[in-house]
Amino acid sequence: MVTMQDVANCAGVSKATVSRVLNGKDLVRADLKARVEKAIEETGYRPNLLAQQMAMQKTSFIGFAMSSELYDGPYFASMMSGAATFINQHNHQLIFADSKYSALQEREAIDFLIRMRCAGVVVYPEYLSDQALDEMVESSPVPLYILNRELTRNRQNSVWVDHARAAVEMVDYLLAQGHRDIAFISGKTGSRSGSCRLAAWRDGMQRHGAAPDETLLRHGDWSMESGYRATRELLEQSVAFSAILAANDDMALGAIKALTEAGIRVPERVSVAGFDNSRIGNYVSPALTTMEIPVVQMVQSAIGHILGDTSCESSPLSTRLVIRESVAPLR
Repeated sequence: MVTMQDVANCAGVSKATVSRVLNGKDLVRADLKARVEKAIEETGYRPNLLAQQMAMQKTSFIGFAMSSELYDGPYFASMMSGAATFINQHNHQLIFADSKYSALQEREAIDFLIRMRCAGVVVYPEYLSDQALDEMVESSPVPLYILNRELTRNRQNSVWVDHARAAVEMVDYLLAQGHRDIAFISGKTGSRSGSCRLAAWRDGMQRHGAAPDETLLRHGDWSMESGYRATRELLEQSVAFSAILAANDDMALGAIKALTEAGIRVPERVSVAGFDNSRIGNYVSPALTTMEIPVVQMVQSAIGHILGDTSCESSPLSTRLVIRESVAPLR
């Protein structure tokens, strides 16, 4: 393996001079800098970026901790793409740590990113409690920003949306179209946003004098396949419903496929709506009515706070009802 000393020998300079060139110091003469750069190219030397930044007591790394259980689907693809694009624009590098399948592993992933001397860490928590996250924020030597949670003690380190209010708005919209027999496909058990959406379905039906029919409730896992299976089950049990509200767009698209295969036209016979406003929802037929969750703005706001951008939008971030073709008034 080529070392810094090899570069120094090739360039005919000291190891300290090579180090100053690599660290961008202005104390090196132009001719010596050119010799060092040429030697680096000739030897194929690759500097240890982490060691360099530790020596300089600064870092251009931004950490991101998230469970691999959440990777699948356009929602989190958009989040990671938005994070990488924003970080690149600010000349930083994204370091990702998998928080895996438990609170302990989630904590270990965050600690790993802190030990890597990241300038800050963004966390999309799945397992740690609010109290545990509050304690980590307060003890961390670098800024920690928590996505999709409103912390109790460190609200300023939370970037979140009001899922309950957004879900109520969606349910009220369907009810305003005359729908009373609304089936609901929930997300994975334990999800806070999913729980908010399920509660809004129940509460919204009761507020409009239409008690929620638990036979119209099916549980999914956020995937298109689970939305498809849930809708097949609803059709097989022969209960009447005029609309399906899925807790995310992927499950809503699965529901549309199941309805189409059964010869049921959307929205002429059954309306379908979802949450997230994923890109694919605008390109299916009929285009999907959905509640936009600003996932890219969420992660970019967290990164902006880490980088000292005081213009970041404060939480809760705004959601938006996106009305397209998959919902129609009840005939």
